[in-house]
Amino acid sequence: MARILITSGPTRQYLDPIRYLTNASSGKMGNALAAAALQAGHDVVIVSGPVDVEYPDAAEVIHVVSTEEMLEISRGEFENCQGLIGVAAPCDYRPVKVSDQKITKNGQPLVLHLEETPDVVATLGAVKGQRWVVGFALETEDHRFRAITKLEKKSCDLIVLNEPSAMDADENAVEVLDAEGAVVLATQGTKAEVADAVFHLIDQRHLTD
Repeated sequence: MARILITSGPTRQYLDPIRYLTNASSGKMGNALAAAALQAGHDVVIVSGPVDVEYPDAAEVIHVVSTEEMLEISRGEFENCQGLIGVAAPCDYRPVKVSDQKITKNGQPLVLHLEETPDVVATLGAVKGQRWVVGFALETEDHRFRAITKLEKKSCDLIVLNEPSAMDADENAVEVLDAEGAVVLATQGTKAEVADAVFHLIDQRHLTD
């Protein structure tokens, strides 16, 4: 039995006390993967951004808001885990300056200066040692090329490629690529069905003695 870290959902980067940058990630795929891992007899800790899904009762769930918080908590939890499934979609950018007060309309265009947030999976992948890392890539063009680039950059053992239509949907279609860039699984169906297939592959490759 392994202890598995799953990052799930979106993160929020606030512009002011009211508004924030985020994306449409729902946490449904992370929830389904957690259920699959628990069904296989493993322990699961989920570090999740704000979502409406109810994660399995048997999982340990830690709620966070920002990408920085997700990285900080995940870094600590990863020390006691055998592997990471990075299915979260952390916000990639944050404002350089966060306003203390609500930004009000003044009839003029609003210019935002943004900087990149830290990459959660890449940061953990860089220190994984003997642990395994599975990442997710959601692309709108050059799908496999960009997925392979992310796989290498993030030190992943596998990467799951899906498309924007998967966000907040009940179904998904994915390809899983290995470290050599070969497609080792292609599957579609409900997110529960896809998660079962993906986790079965992870179990075969990294968790079965």
